[in-house]
Amino acid sequence: MEDEPIEILLVEPSPGDTRLFTESFQDASLTNSVHTVSDGEEALDFVHQRNAYSDKPQPDLILLEPQLPGTSGFDVLSELKNEEALCDIPVVVLTSSDVGEKIVKSHDIDAEHYLQKPVESDDFIEFVQSVENFWLTIVQQTTPPQEQE
Repeated sequence: MEDEPIEILLVEPSPGDTRLFTESFQDASLTNSVHTVSDGEEALDFVHQRNAYSDKPQPDLILLEPQLPGTSGFDVLSELKNEEALCDIPVVVLTSSDVGEKIVKSHDIDAEHYLQKPVESDDFIEFVQSVENFWLTIVQQTTPPQEQE
């Protein structure tokens, strides 16, 4: 399982941030395939594998910016958490500050993890390492423990 690529869906409206995210993932040692969409409706189409995304894989991990045009990140997160077929996909909400995390939580929707988006381009590699650490924690939690005697 460790050698299989991680299918990551990045939901980010800023083209500049999307470029920095994808380049940082390419530069990191994390085995992944990053798919990007720029709004909430595209994100829902992607996870439901419909319309232009019918041939795309189900994401293993979603990085979600809550401030999206059209269908908000809050609505996307709510749908992900309320649909049985999607609720097991881990979601990392990208926030610009601690206040951003509080705003998301104030909508009575909770993600698996919150990460502050980097401000400087040099900080994106550290951010990618945070995502990798989160993913490895998820994999370890879902791997059945060996029987102890």
